Amino acid sequence: MSHDRLVPLIVACALFMENMDATIIATSLPAIAADIGANPLALKLAITSYLLSLAVFIPASGWTADRFGARTVFRAAIAIFVIGSVGCAFANSLSGFVVARIVQGIGGAMMTPVGRLVLVRTIPRHRLIDAMAWVTVPALIGPIMGPPIGGFITTYASWHWIFIINVPIGLIGIALATRYIEDVRAEGLGRFDLTGMVLAGAGVGGLAFGLSVVGLGLVPTWLIVALIATGSAFMTAYVLHARGTVAPVLDFSLVRIPTFRANVVGGSLFRLGIGALAFLLPLLLQLGFNYTPLQSGLVTFTTAIGAFTMKTFAAAFLRRFGFRNVLIYVGLIASALTAACATFTPQTPFAVMIAILLVGGFFRSLQFTATNTIAYADVEAPRMSRATALVSVAQQLSVAAGVAVGALAVELTVRLKGDPAITAEDFRPAFLVIGAISASSVILFWTLAKDAGAHLANREPITAPDASDQKVG
Repeated sequence: MSHDRLVPLIVACALFMENMDATIIATSLPAIAADIGANPLALKLAITSYLLSLAVFIPASGWTADRFGARTVFRAAIAIFVIGSVGCAFANSLSGFVVARIVQGIGGAMMTPVGRLVLVRTIPRHRLIDAMAWVTVPALIGPIMGPPIGGFITTYASWHWIFIINVPIGLIGIALATRYIEDVRAEGLGRFDLTGMVLAGAGVGGLAFGLSVVGLGLVPTWLIVALIATGSAFMTAYVLHARGTVAPVLDFSLVRIPTFRANVVGGSLFRLGIGALAFLLPLLLQLGFNYTPLQSGLVTFTTAIGAFTMKTFAAAFLRRFGFRNVLIYVGLIASALTAACATFTPQTPFAVMIAILLVGGFFRSLQFTATNTIAYADVEAPRMSRATALVSVAQQLSVAAGVAVGALAVELTVRLKGDPAITAEDFRPAFLVIGAISASSVILFWTLAKDAGAHLANREPITAPDASDQKVG
């Protein structure tokens, strides 16, 4: 296998491990709680602590990779994640389990942005579409495969194995990264922005945690409001701080670049709907249709098949139609198929449901590949590490916001009908809302130049690139 294909595969495997592990313990919490003598509700701290750890440490990923080398940090991230996994498997108390999940989160926070940095710095730009197609799949199928795999392992083996299986995967990943990934570093690196790290970490952490628990009934409403307000305050303080900093940990000036803005703003709107879909669909099937967790997992896995299929077509689509056309029209199709889940009822033919999820998975994956790739079309090499960190933060917040919007829509629907029992009909407004939010991303994509990202897709540019789009002062 060529170097240009092997490196994306190494990164994709690591990201799949991280993305799946974020959700795999959801169905195993009761078994874990019983084994370590903890309350299942208290064990929710294991999920939230992981998410918080991710949010807090992602901003530091760019500078760390520049300072110590992308390969060194990527290998270290995998190693830390594996150590955290071993800690989870052998934990015998709630506090020990939560600490191990925090360690996992530190590794995961470095894996995703540094993994992308490895790609954009080692893969030729005209091959970047193919590489991004590989790393898009884990983010789509990890959350879908996590719950059914976790349930299967817990039922037929032991919950410990959902963490132990990360050990051989991680060791293989470290060995392959050592052999095939270059240790690229940045020259003339400035001092680390510690103040910015603290402000951004607290801001992103507060927002991500606050949004992720909206409508779930896990914490009091006043605490959710306090978390979101505090997170917003810290982010505001960070923005003010960043204006006077030469090398901020999160460089918001990158948003002035149209192609990068298309990812951070438009991509976040689209991703918000998809984040809600992964949360709402299993609930609809289990609460509305009375499916078992295994049946629900097998149905939602259909979207993963669609995502896998896309990988072989992504480059051809983008080279034939261009980034702007794909982002606009595929975005509308994918959003419509997301909203189409509102039509599902217990009487919906199984084949129809599977077809909508299969085709939807294909187009959503294609859209993710396009947005993830065009983000780096016009970013200068010295700022690439800061770009990958900001993209990762935007993705983290948009997924959390998606779950919040989906949960809130269902909760409001249930309250308005006056019956606390949740039925399949209660999910319809939520699917329509998230479909509409995803479709609104097209407004941002419409503003792109017709030949945006042409050099990434081996297409001839229609006009010479605008210098103001290439360099930000």
